[in-house]
Amino acid sequence: MPFSLSIGEKSSEGSSPRLKRDNRRAQLLDAAARNFREQGYTAASMRDIATDAGMKAGSMYYYFPSKADLLIALHEEGTRRISSAVNKAIEAELKPWERLEAAMAAHLEMLLDGGDYAQVVVRELALEENSIRVRLVPLRDSYEAKFANLIDSSPIREDVPRQYLRLMILGALNWSRVWYRPGGDAPTSIAHEFLEVLRPLANTQANGE
Repeated sequence: MPFSLSIGEKSSEGSSPRLKRDNRRAQLLDAAARNFREQGYTAASMRDIATDAGMKAGSMYYYFPSKADLLIALHEEGTRRISSAVNKAIEAELKPWERLEAAMAAHLEMLLDGGDYAQVVVRELALEENSIRVRLVPLRDSYEAKFANLIDSSPIREDVPRQYLRLMILGALNWSRVWYRPGGDAPTSIAHEFLEVLRPLANTQANGE
């Protein structure tokens, strides 16, 4: 009796082209992350990225019509990775201060140890090209909303402006890529010290520290 597939089954041959496309797309994103981190978005060329990924320059346009589209996709993946790390870190914590500290530590770990993606996400948002910035800002805002929620749930005095506190925290965390030196304090230690700086802002009448 000849072999036939049951309804709902797929042959391995049928799924391989899509798997190959997904792998090539991932390779291009990895190569773009390396090149954007090392050269910056403006200086890195599509040809450089294609060569790094082991592809012909013309072939990569099948996956990404432009360098801007490639950067957006890289930001999406980088933001997803950082968000996933933060979500995982705060799951294990119940108290508001500890959740905020865990989020800061996870953010730092991704920036300092998480490879090229996180570095590009932080750096390239400062692009002067408005057509790209308007597509990147919603990604940034969706991520920063996590910290806004963590700050809102923390026992912080009502007179402390939450928006500026969030900007201060994330600015300090993101600037670590400039001042941090390998062999220095661990991200968890840095996050703990940052939190100690914030504790004087606590509402002493609030419960749940």
